[in-house]
Amino acid sequence: MFFGAFWLLLLLLLPPLRPPGAQGHRGAKSPEQEADEPTPWPSIQRLREQLRTAGTLSKRYWALFSCTLWPDHCEDQETPVPPLGWSLPLWGRRSLDVLTSWFCRFQDCCSAGNCRISNNFTGLESDLRVRLHGQHLASKLVLEAVKGYLEMPHVGKALALSFHGWSGTGKNFVARMLVDNLYRDGMRSDCVKMFISTFHFPHPKYVDFYKEDLQKQMQETQRRCQQSTFIFDETEKLHPGLLELLEPYLEPRSPETHGAELPRAIFLFLSNLGGSVINEVVLGLLKAGWSREEITMQHLEMPLQAEIIKSADSSFGSSRLLKKHLIDLFIPFLPLEYRHVRLCVRDAFLGQDLPYTEEALDEIAKMMTYVPEEEQLFSSQGCKSISQRINLVLP
Repeated sequence: MFFGAFWLLLLLLLPPLRPPGAQGHRGAKSPEQEADEPTPWPSIQRLREQLRTAGTLSKRYWALFSCTLWPDHCEDQETPVPPLGWSLPLWGRRSLDVLTSWFCRFQDCCSAGNCRISNNFTGLESDLRVRLHGQHLASKLVLEAVKGYLEMPHVGKALALSFHGWSGTGKNFVARMLVDNLYRDGMRSDCVKMFISTFHFPHPKYVDFYKEDLQKQMQETQRRCQQSTFIFDETEKLHPGLLELLEPYLEPRSPETHGAELPRAIFLFLSNLGGSVINEVVLGLLKAGWSREEITMQHLEMPLQAEIIKSADSSFGSSRLLKKHLIDLFIPFLPLEYRHVRLCVRDAFLGQDLPYTEEALDEIAKMMTYVPEEEQLFSSQGCKSISQRINLVLP
């Protein structure tokens, strides 16, 4: 019954356009014979074309559908799917995704947790370039680190990236952008886990319970997924016991000790630590005549790491994760200027399908507080709370 409904749905999904190169009839006819035939009504002609291509096209849909649910079966197929000479329409692909999601409610389609991994590096590069403002360093480092790690034939450890900067500069934004392009279900993927220190681990007296639960979740995720992502927000507030728990997951391992191909794991640590020293370095360089885009990691890497290590109100800097050099990259997020905030305002209007004027963009951008007091150069809140401020200027 399911497959009968499935084929019916495929017929409904068939596009009304005839694929390039499709033949009209099986037997070739002379021009004189074709001229003698009456021209069918356009609706009947389109129906004929749909029925002729239904067999070939349904095979392609079924191949995509089955490969999505059972990738191992797809890999074992020796006979390629017959080419149609044209690509599957985007709306058809989306319909297939909806059908797959519905089917997977009733059956475990992906016991290994891998059939919903997309690793869309082109989309990630585009998002970082178009949607992320004022962060040329973070954009370049994140793309290079993640792409390089996931394209390696074999990995010896998890990839650990630590994002640092003031609130509202884009740390969470980049983390979600990354997940949206690596997994077709984004943050809803079973291969993605996000933990917020003050929300998931609020009470130090329950740290033993938190450790047990966190370890269970991480082990289960890595068991199901050959590629997993773990995000820890407000890392500076993580209990030392939880940081200690993460150490074995970040240490280098050899395939021999694991017994098989090592699962790939990305750890993202998001923190406000080091935000002040990043701002000081950037301000000093701008005053000295440097352009923002000329600022490199050579300017920021050493001051940032020194600030993190000496931070007295956080256990992250003194943890073994840093002492054993288990963090691969410390990525600075620069303070945002007025022009960047203005772009964030524009994006917020576009995200809500609202019309805007240049005056409205300026009005909302000017609502933000800018520091230092003399220069009024950096937004103290970055791009946070902009969406809520739009309501203040709507008619």
